[in-house]
Amino acid sequence: MTAAGARLDGCRVESVDVHAFEVPTDGPDGTEQDGTLEWDSTTLVLVRAHARGRTGLGYTYGDVSVASFVASKLAPLVTGQDVSAPPAAWHRAGRAIRNAGRPGVGAMARSAVDIALWDLKARLLDLPLTHLLPAYHDRVPVYGSGGFTNYPVGRLAEQLAGWVEQGVGRVKVKTSRDPEADPRRLTAVREAIGDRPELFADANGALARKEALYWARRFHEEWDVRWFEEPVSSGDLEGLRLLRERGPERLEVAAGEYAFTATDFVNLLEPPAVDCLQADVTRCGGITGVLEVGGLTAARHIDLSAHCAPAVSAHAFCAVRRLRHLEYFHDHVRLEGLLFDGTLAPDGGALRPDPGRPGLGLDVRWADAEPYRVYGSRPA
Repeated sequence: MTAAGARLDGCRVESVDVHAFEVPTDGPDGTEQDGTLEWDSTTLVLVRAHARGRTGLGYTYGDVSVASFVASKLAPLVTGQDVSAPPAAWHRAGRAIRNAGRPGVGAMARSAVDIALWDLKARLLDLPLTHLLPAYHDRVPVYGSGGFTNYPVGRLAEQLAGWVEQGVGRVKVKTSRDPEADPRRLTAVREAIGDRPELFADANGALARKEALYWARRFHEEWDVRWFEEPVSSGDLEGLRLLRERGPERLEVAAGEYAFTATDFVNLLEPPAVDCLQADVTRCGGITGVLEVGGLTAARHIDLSAHCAPAVSAHAFCAVRRLRHLEYFHDHVRLEGLLFDGTLAPDGGALRPDPGRPGLGLDVRWADAEPYRVYGSRPA
C-alpha cells in the first residue's frame, strides 16, 4: 500500500450536509434573457462531506429541490462510504436513484455529491484536485460568456470587450430571441472586440432547423462567427446533424450542456450531431462523470468543452485529453466569487488550478452567503 493509501485506510464519510443559496441577477430590470428563457436569480446547491476533521465541497446549479434530493436520497447513502473511492460511491448513487430519476434533478444531486467526495479525498491527502486526477493539462483555456439578449447594446459590447482586454481571446453572445435584432448586436460586438478575437453565438435552442441554417450562414459570413451553440433544441438530434452537415465549414456546431447520462452523450456522438461536445460537471455526474465523457470524446476524436461552473471545471477538465475550452459564464463567475474564497481568475486566457491549495481550493464565505440562504442552516 502506498503512503497516500495508508493515510486513507479505513477512512469513511462521517456526515453530509446540504445548503442552497439564491442570488439575484445583476441584469437590466433584475432579469437576464437568452433565446428561450428569462430568469431573475441563480441558485447554487452546496454539498459538504466530512471525514477526519476535513470537509469536501461540491455544488451544482439548479432548483432548491436538488438540495432536498441530496438530503433525502444521497446523503444517507454516502455516509459511511470509503473516502478513497468516489467512483464507487458514484456508482452506488446511480443505482439508488433509479426509480427517483437519474436525469435532471437526480443527476445534478449526484454531481454535487461526487464533486464533494473528490474534494474531500484530495483535502485528506493534502493535494490539489488536479494532482489526484489523471491530468493531461495544467490549465484550461476559457471563453467569456454572457451577452444576454436583454442587455442594451452598449453594455453588451462593453462586457465582451472587457474579456478581450483581460487577455481572453474568445467571447460568446446570446442570440435568436429576436433574430431581427441580432445584426445590430453582432455588429456592435465585432466593432468593440476587433477582428482577431473569436466570436461565438448561442441560440439556446430558439430556432427551427431551416431558420437556424439561414442564420448560421449569415453569422459566419457577416461577423465571422466560428461557434454556433444549440442553434436548435439539443433534443433535436436530426436538426443538429443538419446544421453540422450543411452549415458553413468553419462554423462549429456545439451542444451537450443538458446531457445528464452517458447515453445522452453517446446520442450526440453517434452519428455525430456536433463538431465539439459540451459537458457540465455539475449536471453530468460530477468529476467521475466528466472522466467518462472525456473517454467517449477521446475515442471518437472530438473535442470536449466545459460548460460553466469555472471553479470546479478548471480542475476537472485538466483530466480531459481532448480538452477545447471552458465557458467563463458571467452569472457563475459572479456567484462563485461572492460565495467562495479561492476562486480563479483568467491568466493569459486560461484558468490555472492553484497547486498550493488542497482539493478545489475553495472555502465558503459564510457571512457573505447567509443573506441568500434558501435551504439548510449555517454550520455552528
